[in-house]
Amino acid sequence: VYATLALGSVAHGSRGDFVPHLSVTVALGLVLASLGVLIYFIHHIAKSIQLPQVIASIAGDLSLAIDAEIVSGARSAAVAVEAGASVTELLHRMAESGVAVPAPRSGYLQFVAYDTLVGIAARSGAVVQLLYRPGHFVVEGLPLATVWPGDAAAGVARRLERSHVTGPHRTLTQDLAFAIDQLVEIAIRALSPAVNDTFTALTCIDWLGDALCKISVRWNPRTVHRDDHGNIRVILAEVRYERFVERAFDKIRQAGRGMPAVMIRQLDALSRVMQYTSTEEQRASLFEQADMLLESSEESVAADPDRVDVRRRYDHLVSIADRMIGNPP
Repeated sequence: VYATLALGSVAHGSRGDFVPHLSVTVALGLVLASLGVLIYFIHHIAKSIQLPQVIASIAGDLSLAIDAEIVSGARSAAVAVEAGASVTELLHRMAESGVAVPAPRSGYLQFVAYDTLVGIAARSGAVVQLLYRPGHFVVEGLPLATVWPGDAAAGVARRLERSHVTGPHRTLTQDLAFAIDQLVEIAIRALSPAVNDTFTALTCIDWLGDALCKISVRWNPRTVHRDDHGNIRVILAEVRYERFVERAFDKIRQAGRGMPAVMIRQLDALSRVMQYTSTEEQRASLFEQADMLLESSEESVAADPDRVDVRRRYDHLVSIADRMIGNPP
């Protein structure tokens, strides 16, 4: 564009022909710079579309999302002042006289502005229980939330649309399971007979194990949001640790049935995650997956040496769990 505009200054006048030497020099410099950028762009694209790079990028986004959720929960817990009725009491009241608020449109719940929702509930003197979390699919007309007391439901329903966003697809914002599902999707496609790329699946398992390590040691999900006076205004849908474990292992375990390499790598990942656990509930979730992997190995793996390798990894997991019980982190 610059060179084209500079052509307008080339002219034949009474004092002779005028050639814009400076403009031509700048145009040549821009050509060289553009060529360098083009080469960098081609190299960047060729590198970024490689599966290991894509997987690492998704895992990095997941790690950042985990850190953001943890920091947000810790900050809110540090300043929260508790007052009013407890969660158990409010849930009992909602079960008795709460009123359901329908979803205004269908789609994936992408984002919830909890502060806005707290303000809406506080102005109405109400408590709102969200039935879904970001990442869940909501259907127009079906309950999205429950409001107590019932006479405040109409006012909350009119303003509820300002506090959440629904769309045609899921996003990573407030939805950690989405990144886990992306890694699992890559893994099970790699394990399909049409692709048969076992090493890509193993890479996904490694990064899934890394994410579960972070969740195991630092995950403390926020279950309620309070107003400035410490009263509970928003009760969130439950986030269970075992659900993350199931999402990370179930589908890959099923797709990798009869494949010792996949089973062994999953047991290795469970062993690493086990070292970060701090509760019996977390260990029980990991052992449930390990038991199913061992059972699948006994049923689907034909060669005895392969079954022995899987059993050896399982025994290693058991030894780590025994050590963790005696020496918790």
